[in-house]
Parts: sequence; C-alpha cells; structure tokens
Amino acid sequence: MPRLLLGICGGIAAYKAAELARILILRGAEVRVVMTTNACRFITPLTLEAITQQKVSIDLFEEDISMPHIAMARWPENIVIAPASAQMIAKISHGFADDLLSTICLATQAPITIAPAMNQAMWLNVNTQDNLQRLKSLGVHIIEPDVGVQACGETGPGRLAEPEAIAHECLSRFDNKTLANQRWVITAGPTREAIDPVRYISNHSSGKMGFALAAEAAKAGAEVILISGPTTLATPNSVQRFDVISAEEMLQVCLKQAQKCDVFIGAAAVSDYAPLTSTPHKIKKQTTSMTTNITTSENTNQNSLTLNLCATQDILMQVRQHCCPGFIIGFAAETEKIVEHARGKLHQKQLDMVIANDVLRQDAGFNHDNNEVVLIDSYNTIALPIMSKTQLAKQLVTVINERTQRKWQARNVT
Repeated sequence: MPRLLLGICGGIAAYKAAELARILILRGAEVRVVMTTNACRFITPLTLEAITQQKVSIDLFEEDISMPHIAMARWPENIVIAPASAQMIAKISHGFADDLLSTICLATQAPITIAPAMNQAMWLNVNTQDNLQRLKSLGVHIIEPDVGVQACGETGPGRLAEPEAIAHECLSRFDNKTLANQRWVITAGPTREAIDPVRYISNHSSGKMGFALAAEAAKAGAEVILISGPTTLATPNSVQRFDVISAEEMLQVCLKQAQKCDVFIGAAAVSDYAPLTSTPHKIKKQTTSMTTNITTSENTNQNSLTLNLCATQDILMQVRQHCCPGFIIGFAAETEKIVEHARGKLHQKQLDMVIANDVLRQDAGFNHDNNEVVLIDSYNTIALPIMSKTQLAKQLVTVINERTQRKWQARNVT
C-alpha cells in the first residue's frame, strides 16, 4: 500500500483536495494530510479527517508528537502538495522552513510532487516560473495547472489540475518500471523552414502527442531523449530535451542521439520541403526579382512571389540507414486513404510500426488534446478510439514495448 502525504495550501482550489484524497484511498493508497493555516480557511481539517480516518496535522509544534516534522518526513513514500500556492513553491525552492509542510519537505527524502494553483498572473510571473524551474532541477515533479476561467474571473493558466489526473500522476510513480534500461528517442512538434528572417514554412503541429509519449516512457523507466521543434510545451519530468527549428537541425540531432537507442519514435511533423535559399533580409512587396528562388509572378498580380522549394531529407530513412536502432515508429498525418498511405510509408521507409491519424478531423489531431489513431505494422492493423493524448500515449507505450520485446525475442531465436 503506497504511503502518500497530502499537503494542502490556502486557495479556493483547496476544496478539490478532499476529492483527491478520496480517489487516492480508493486506489489503495494510505493518505495522511498536512494543512497550512491558510488552507484551513477554505476547507476544514474535519473534512479530511473524515475521508482519511487520520488526524490532520497543521502545527509545527504539536503537543502529542515529538518533532512532528521529522516523524512525518520519514513516513511517506511520496509527498504531493495540491493545491500548492506560489508562496509554498517559493519556500520549497529556496529551502525555507517556517511551517509544518515546508519543514517536512526540507527534511524528507521522499519524492515530492507539486500541483500548483493560483491566479494566472501569479503563475506567469517570472519569479514563479524561476522557482518552478529550480524545483524541477532539484527533482521535484510538477503537475502543470489547467487553463480556464478562474475564481477571480480572469482566464488563463493556473487552475488546479483535476484530482483524477493528479492521482494518476502520483500513483504512477509506484508502477513497475517496465522500460528500465531502455533508451527512447522521440521527436515532436513542427519544424520551421525560413523564407527570410521574418517568414517561414511550417504546419499546425503542437507537439502534444510527442511530449505525451516522452512523459509516459519516462514514467515507465526509460531514458528518454526528446527532440522538439518550436513549441510552448513544458519539458516532461525526467526527460532530456533538445530544441531545434529546421528539419536539417532535427536530422543532425537525431543522427547523433539515435546511435544507441532501443526505440526511435518520429512523432514530429517535419516539413517535407524547404525554400531553396533563404534571403538574409525581409522580402518587401515589390515587382522586381529578389533572388534566384523568389521571383515575381508573370500574371496580373505583380505582388505575387514564386518560391522554389527543395525536398528535405527524410529523417526516418536516415535514422534507419545510419543508426539502425532496434525499433523505429513513424507517424502519418493523412487526409485520405489513411491505412493505405500509412502502410506504404511502413514498407517504403522500412519501419517497424506506423501510427496514422486523420488530420481533417475537427475534434482530434493537430492542436487538440485528443487523438484517434490506427496502429499499423507488418502483422496487424489496430484502430484505437478517440481519447486524450495522455491516455493514448500510455497505451502506445505499452504496445510499443510489447512489439519491441517480440522483435528482440525473434532475433535471439534466429
């Protein structure tokens, strides 16, 4: 039975901590609660005591416990603070210990998970973001807040993540590390191919699917290398990230990082074409030829430009030819004949699996939190229903691991 210490800070989202405690207990965890004095203004200790059947601790100098911060710091296997206020985040990131919860965090050797909740301006403030980065560097797991309407009436990031999601994150730390000793390299996001210093060719990829895969693979114990095009997404915990812009930059990083990987997943939406050359200065609206690859149109619209494009190198094929990792998965963003085109990609690029989806759907795919895909390999075609990209990533990691094990076993037999 996992032992979790739930810390609750002051804020309107404190009421959700009761539901979080209930979910954790239903899933087999033993939960004890520590509340700050401000948290008691939003939810009573009695509520948490009724749910957990344990006394709620608040005071650093409790009369019935000798050195309560030491005793409680030694007890849990994981500490989760939900909601975590900006004040508590600042305290823990800089080692301050002036109440029971912050003192426990300073004294414990257990992993700490923080689920922030605050006004969107406080969340976006540079000091809060600096404190969060410092916590990540110290190994603290951050569950990013949701975006939405807040109690103050403003809209933005800062809403406490849903209790179900927080419980999943906390309990997943106790899962068996099925990918231990494996090295996964995953690409994500779009690439940008420069036309001039201002303009570029790109696509609608948000990177969410690749980032979700990286997060789930890391939770399962893999060493994960994430190679990302331009995106605003936060780096998943325990993931090493390389940021690139163009297809050529992504190719070079992939060729270096994929040399000793067990699994390579090409989830990035890499530009198939790039301008033949990029001008050093911004192209102005005019009727004269700018460069050899950007010229005025001969039609009646004298402000039209013609771009000469060249094909970019295929990253998946280059990785297969020069790195030969054990298992290579490609993604296929299609608009028609989804399975037919994906199967062609599977054979043409000598892939082990292709994950295909219809990008014309209005409720899934690019820039959505949900996705619906078809898994295609040499043996099967498996359609997965629409679900969140986090849920899908968890399923895909399981399937990919099964396929890699099958491939390695077949190699050993031969």
